Amino acid sequence: MTIRLTRRRALPLVGGALAAPLLPSISAAQTGLPEGTLKIIVGFPAGGGTDVMARLIAEPLKQRTGRNIIIDNKAGASGTIGAEAVKNSPPDGSTIIYIPSATIVQKLTMLSVPFDPLTDFAPLTLAGTVQTAFCVSPTIGVNTLAEYVAWVKKNPARASFGTTALGSFTHFFGVMTGTEIGVPLEPVPYRGAAPLVADLQGGHIAAGCGGITDFLEHHRAGKVKVLFTSGLKPTQAAPEIPTGTSLGHPKLNILGWYIFLAAAKTPPAIVQTWNKELGAVLQLPEVVKRLVELGLDVETSTPEQVRERMTKDLALWKTIIDGIGYKPQ
Repeated sequence: MTIRLTRRRALPLVGGALAAPLLPSISAAQTGLPEGTLKIIVGFPAGGGTDVMARLIAEPLKQRTGRNIIIDNKAGASGTIGAEAVKNSPPDGSTIIYIPSATIVQKLTMLSVPFDPLTDFAPLTLAGTVQTAFCVSPTIGVNTLAEYVAWVKKNPARASFGTTALGSFTHFFGVMTGTEIGVPLEPVPYRGAAPLVADLQGGHIAAGCGGITDFLEHHRAGKVKVLFTSGLKPTQAAPEIPTGTSLGHPKLNILGWYIFLAAAKTPPAIVQTWNKELGAVLQLPEVVKRLVELGLDVETSTPEQVRERMTKDLALWKTIIDGIGYKPQ
């Protein structure tokens, strides 16, 4: 998918040789951001959904601030390597991270996570929310949740679902769905969305769970059938797909999100500046349009609201995890 962004024309230099040496200090004064190159760390490989969104945000951020902003991919361990890098970076605001809740929740599901999301970072802003999708193979001939419930009760040997990651929302949401419909569903782990989609298309597994962005293109192509998603209201990317809540299952409501974080003890003034600059970019109509197309329901916040959301959601997720009997690995 090609991402095209409109570039602003560079402001012409005036004043000849006298003006040029002043540009860096003028830029710093205008932005309030640290001197030198600024890094946005992404804990996933280049070309993935998180990386594409981060680059989409970084380009107009460069134009707005006049600063050199680079994306630094520190992939591995479902984003925890990148998070640890930010935790250990100088607390001067020169390095921040674009991070999904799927990485944050690992604090509850993995014993070896090397950070505490509530104490090791300075929140900057929310970027938006994402929903989990429950989909089925087109080979089983069902188009609604009610039809799937009837089908799986007739085919109890196939009461399983593929998950793109054990110990994640895609795992928990599938288990929660089984509880809600009265048919326990067994998770089957996959190494990402691509092999799961292939098995769904071929009928090797009946159902699957993953981020809506993993399945939306395949749903529209008829390779899988998304039955419902996990929000209170339909995702902006696909308003025609119902939610579990709208189908009479209010417990099937579990939202993920993306946020920006800096290292703990980053000065409040720099935190507020990042909040202002990121918030302005996330309100640009062309940026909102592209992020929605990628499955992100764009929403910004104050740093304090990010911390409140993390605190509240970690408590909620722990209740869900404890309720399904999942033990940290």
